[in-house]
Amino acid sequence: MTRERKGLVVVNTGNGKGKTTAALGVLFRAWGRGMRVRVFQFLKHTGSRFGESRAAEKLDIPWSALGDGFTWLSKDMDRTRALAREQWERCREALLADDHDVIVLDEFTYPLHYGWIPVDEVLDTLRARPHMLHVIITGRNAPEGLIAFADLVTEMREVKHPFREQGIKAQPGLEY
Repeated sequence: MTRERKGLVVVNTGNGKGKTTAALGVLFRAWGRGMRVRVFQFLKHTGSRFGESRAAEKLDIPWSALGDGFTWLSKDMDRTRALAREQWERCREALLADDHDVIVLDEFTYPLHYGWIPVDEVLDTLRARPHMLHVIITGRNAPEGLIAFADLVTEMREVKHPFREQGIKAQPGLEY
């Protein structure tokens, strides 16, 4: 076993809740230690103002959401795909620069799963990133190639959900 330090690729996937929350917990911990952090969100509406993006603004954490909302409701899949590709180009630039210590790619597994962004292209970029850059990728249906490449993969499994069990809708502060 080696005691080498290196930047890790972390994947939070699965059908359970908490993928983004876990990623942001690590991001917040790193920020608290003076590390340079950044978040890129895929698919979430460009103008969205969820609680986490509001907190990031107050903490001066760079945050970029680019998308048109829930993918399955898109009326223009070509535009949705183009926005994901545009966000990936921004991410790629940030991943290859030596400006951050932790970068979160939130909901990034979806454009990979849908084939909008080739997994091999992403893996090539991850291989070329600075040695100590940690990258956290979230979303359901993480492709096998990404899972095999990642250093740490956690699968969130839903056991019980208040909406399914009691009809309770998502609540501000707890889920968005």
